[in-house]
Amino acid sequence: MRKSFVLLLTGLLVVFMLSACGQKSQEDVVTGLDKKAKEYTSYKAKAKMTIETGNEPQEYDVEIWHKKPSFYRVYLENPKKDQSQVILRNENGVFVLTPSLNKSFRFHSDWPNNSSQVYLFESLVKDIKNDGEASFSAKDSKYIFETKTNYQHNQMLPTQEIVFHKKNMAPQSVKVMDTDRKAMVKVEFKSFEFNKPFDKDSFDEKKNMTLSQIDVTTSAEPSDSFAVKTPLDLPQGVKKLEEKEVTTDDGKRIIITYGGEKSFTLIQEKARVAKTSASVSMNGEPVNLGFTVGVLTDKSVSWTYDGVDYFISSEDLSQDELLMVAKSMQGQSSK
Repeated sequence: MRKSFVLLLTGLLVVFMLSACGQKSQEDVVTGLDKKAKEYTSYKAKAKMTIETGNEPQEYDVEIWHKKPSFYRVYLENPKKDQSQVILRNENGVFVLTPSLNKSFRFHSDWPNNSSQVYLFESLVKDIKNDGEASFSAKDSKYIFETKTNYQHNQMLPTQEIVFHKKNMAPQSVKVMDTDRKAMVKVEFKSFEFNKPFDKDSFDEKKNMTLSQIDVTTSAEPSDSFAVKTPLDLPQGVKKLEEKEVTTDDGKRIIITYGGEKSFTLIQEKARVAKTSASVSMNGEPVNLGFTVGVLTDKSVSWTYDGVDYFISSEDLSQDELLMVAKSMQGQSSK
């Protein structure tokens, strides 16, 4: 009896000491993150994002701005490709801007609320809250969660590890893993500052189109040559049928048709700098292809990468299949 009483006192003492030392439970930390997400008014962050796709990892410098309730600006730059894009949300809608080509696409979209967003604080907190089986650990100066993801069009990345700083609850890193637990997307935050002020035109689409105008090609008429690419991954029972080159007013266009159990058409041509900047309204969603941001509709997916426009259309392929084909284009060449 005495021994049991001593053990009970010892257990209570350990609990008391952990509490006194500031040891927080998973519930405490989630409550703190939720409070932070409700109380902040804005934030600015910088990060390095690495995506394992194709033959070699793609690295991006990312700058994230958010002002409550619903203004966003995500600037993505691939230094090796000298290519940048901006995903923007303001009172006029959602935009994908490619300043180097003077092109702007406008969407009637619920982005970024419609799926997990690896570089947005409130999205990470939402994923943690929505996963009743999320795991938690505390090490040194950080809190570590492992939780389910919520990607609309990618079921092959089901899990993510999210690390927060204990001091200010800011995200430190995120790893999104495939079904074999291999990290396919990594985000390392270089800085994260809550409640930062913004200029009144920080989220203006015209202002953001001018931010990277130095990227716009100023040389003479660009070369019309480019490496023709074909997808590495195809739906079962689908094969390449024909490839032909068509001459247009702007140069050459490569049209490749695929058929079998399902069919689709792949078109690629040299991207041109738009003479005037005007937003083109799209009935679709902005989607991250890993190497660039594209446009996904019910029957097509399109994107621009490394100076080439790509367009895949099909009456047969699902959206998941369209994305599978598009993502496997990176690094693949038919010539």
